[in-house]
Amino acid sequence: MIEVSSLSKHYRSKKAVDDVSFTARPGRVTGFLGPNGAGKSSTLRVLLGLDAATDGHALINGGRYRDLTHPLRTVGALLDGTGPVPERRAIDHLSWVAQSNRISRERVREVLDLVGLADAARQRVKKYSLGMKQRLGIAGALLGEPDILVLDEPVNGLDPEGIRWTRNFLRRYAASGHTVLLSSHLMTEMADTADDVVIINHGRIVTQGSLAEVTAGHASLEAAFFALTGDRAGAEW
Repeated sequence: MIEVSSLSKHYRSKKAVDDVSFTARPGRVTGFLGPNGAGKSSTLRVLLGLDAATDGHALINGGRYRDLTHPLRTVGALLDGTGPVPERRAIDHLSWVAQSNRISRERVREVLDLVGLADAARQRVKKYSLGMKQRLGIAGALLGEPDILVLDEPVNGLDPEGIRWTRNFLRRYAASGHTVLLSSHLMTEMADTADDVVIINHGRIVTQGSLAEVTAGHASLEAAFFALTGDRAGAEW
């Protein structure tokens, strides 16, 4: 389970995250939604120990990410903008990551096959398309067969088939008792994937609840967001 409580993150004078609280529970896909720059990635960076909180905390199964002994076996993560060394082959990149957490090489082959990259495993990452790089990132997140997945914009660059695969996989993963936290600015896609929704804008939580609760009385997630904030900046989500 993921618990974010009264979390704030300031970068000098800018409040990227301002008193944010929410919970992502096992057996559910929790959509963390908002326009670009809303504070989603900053929240996830604190959760995964890449940045320190200014106030509050973000916990994984009741503890901090940095205190996990073998983190990939507890939480698998994909953050937008991260990736392997371009000159490295995909299978070598995943093997290096696996070795750092005492994960077998056989598992490397399994996740490459799972995300549809088995035939491209020995290609150098610099030759990968954006969609292939996203699939490689998802493969890395799955290496440790974690209880928790934290994915930031995982369908970015994927073709329609890849988007469908990701959506169906995440729903199955959650249904088997895992926790999935999925950050995205794509409201329409999230309506087909998430069980619960947390909407953030300008660093603060706008609303949260089950998908049905958040969209009650509104034609769509976009309509709910606009009704609650009056902010048209999200029109290009």
